[in-house]
Amino acid sequence: MEQVNDSIVSEFVLLGLAQSFGTKIVFGLFFSLFYVGILFGNLFIVFIVIVDSHLHFPMYILLANLSLIDLGLSSTTIPRTISDLFTGCKVISFHSCMIQMFFIHVMGGVEMVLLIAMAYDRYTAICKPLHYLMIMNPKKCIILVIGAWVIGMIHAVSQFMFVINLPFCGPYNVGSFYCDFPRVIKLACIDTYKLEFVVSANSGFISMCTFFFLITSYIFILVSVRQHSSTDLSKAFFTLSAHITVVVLFFIPCMFLYVWPFPTKSLDNIFAIVDFVLTPILNPTIYTLRNKDMRLAIRRLSRQVLSSREFT
Repeated sequence: MEQVNDSIVSEFVLLGLAQSFGTKIVFGLFFSLFYVGILFGNLFIVFIVIVDSHLHFPMYILLANLSLIDLGLSSTTIPRTISDLFTGCKVISFHSCMIQMFFIHVMGGVEMVLLIAMAYDRYTAICKPLHYLMIMNPKKCIILVIGAWVIGMIHAVSQFMFVINLPFCGPYNVGSFYCDFPRVIKLACIDTYKLEFVVSANSGFISMCTFFFLITSYIFILVSVRQHSSTDLSKAFFTLSAHITVVVLFFIPCMFLYVWPFPTKSLDNIFAIVDFVLTPILNPTIYTLRNKDMRLAIRRLSRQVLSSREFT
């Protein structure tokens, strides 16, 4: 690593979310409670999709992968933040900072593509129901998941390869509770205007274009349903509302973090908490409470557990 980056920096300073001891404890408990919910909620979705044969369809395979990515995205920052809040440590090593940034953008890139794949799945199921199983077959589903990971890796590597070579000579204050490309780039000793533009285009404008594309596609689906049958519109809207909610929760913070021209530390931290804490815990809640098949699967699992206890 030292041969790649010839700067003298060995660590960066993170911005604490709280200053007083009491506030740190409150934030620490808040993050700990939510992270446990993220851990169990998303793993439960993966588990129930695997064990229930009624959920072995593309939509739920994509949903299980989305849950894994949500858990991974949250795990890139939250455990470290919890530790820093309770220990008072605000220092992160150069290597840890680089690794954190890399995996944040790998997970973010994969999630972006998975949300597009889920939108395509819903379009096929609602607008082409007779051809759904032929179009969204298991092979295509696997290709979409692999493609999501490949694009996520390309998205992260395309930024990481520039940042890792930057010379850093201080100050080393990242200005946030986690490392991310836009903040770390600003700490370089050289003019980084062009590189900041590349990062904004790679993360910000792509997020913005993808967001508007997804919202437009959902509107197109609803309009198509209304043209065929106005009575099915409410049913389609109920089905798509969960997806739209997830898309809004994921992309709005991303656009503000990477595109908004007047960033502030407090606002950036709020949007980062939404992306790393609230969205990963709301996704399992949204998909389990608003999805009939998931609710039925939970009931079947509950009956199996109760019946097995009766026999024992």
